[in-house]
Amino acid sequence: MNCPKCHSSKFVKNGHTHYGKQRFRCQHCGRQFVNNPSRQPISQDKRDLIDKLLKERLALAAIARVAEVSERWLQDYVNQKYYLTPKEAKITEKKRGRLILEIDEMWSFVGSKRNKVWIWLAIDSLTHKLSVFKKRDRDRAAARKLWDSLPPVYRQCATCYTDFWEAYQGILPTKRHQAVGKETGQTNHIERFNNTLRQRVGRLVRKSLSFSKKFQNHLGAIWDFIHYYKASLQH
Repeated sequence: MNCPKCHSSKFVKNGHTHYGKQRFRCQHCGRQFVNNPSRQPISQDKRDLIDKLLKERLALAAIARVAEVSERWLQDYVNQKYYLTPKEAKITEKKRGRLILEIDEMWSFVGSKRNKVWIWLAIDSLTHKLSVFKKRDRDRAAARKLWDSLPPVYRQCATCYTDFWEAYQGILPTKRHQAVGKETGQTNHIERFNNTLRQRVGRLVRKSLSFSKKFQNHLGAIWDFIHYYKASLQH
């Protein structure tokens, strides 16, 4: 018997597991292990499969069944993954010229529908690349933070198309802001991306049992898909 991590043969007994099996501790690297474990470590291939399934509209219980892992292990894995997911996106600086932004906000919730959370989005309609992604309340202060987070070239040059939500009034430049309806087609790209989010992220489905109980996981799941979406556009 050797240590499964460093393969050292120097180890000592170190108590028992919850199931009564003898546990050992490696004197070289400190790894704790048992002889002939009934549960094998989750392979990297299975972790890669889980990462792909997390970007589909599936509940964690469904992913656990498909990947054949325990729900407890999967929840711990997801918690750590979403905690480490970057909560911002790098915005490529653009030269002055014809710039068009489509801005919208999308409703979601955490824990219960009484705890509303709004997702604020701005997308460059010419390149179809997501420019800004923010998560705030649905008020004028949130619209101001979204606008201030844009690169200066967008704030100075871009024509902005939004819906008729009053929070945009007084925040976006009057001469370059146009409030339009969906029938005009001027907000098609942002509306389509909103639909993509709801189709691919189960936590955003309006009537869903896959909703988040923790704000950190709710935010992490959305950002995880955002990074995947931006990478797919580059390819």
